[in-house]
Amino acid sequence: MKIFLIGFMGCGKTTMGKKLAAKLGYNLVDLDHEIEHITGTTVAGYFASHGEDVFRKLESDTLKNHEYAENAVVSTGGGTPCFFDNMEWMNENGITIYIQLPAVSLAKRLEKGIDKRPLLRNLTEKELVRFIEGKLEERDPFYSKAKLTLSGIGLNPDAIREAIKGLN
Repeated sequence: MKIFLIGFMGCGKTTMGKKLAAKLGYNLVDLDHEIEHITGTTVAGYFASHGEDVFRKLESDTLKNHEYAENAVVSTGGGTPCFFDNMEWMNENGITIYIQLPAVSLAKRLEKGIDKRPLLRNLTEKELVRFIEGKLEERDPFYSKAKLTLSGIGLNPDAIREAIKGLN
């Protein structure tokens, strides 16, 4: 089984992906790390050098053409579900889980590493919250297609495993 974790940057996809993969004995695939391996640079660097359109095409190709283990937890980028037919592809090829957090919680998590994220640089605290609110509204039609939506507050691998069992 493949489990795709989706949600806004900072919601905990990578952290929860590591914990969930360890708990289930699955392989972990971090889509951003795969892209960095392919390009030899950071996602931020590639994004800045080549622009969003080129990045999103590479991201989609990487998502769809990666050779996944039979059982894998895949941590996606925050925008991955919102481009091409990525969300539909993930739903056809596994279980999608949207890790949902309010904009204020996301802003608190993101403010420490704001310089590493090209879309967030130079934003004040209030601007960051407004930016996140706008992006969440824009991305909701995609995120809401997930097979499961779970609150990121207090989320743990056991809760995810139980939610997945409830799908069957």
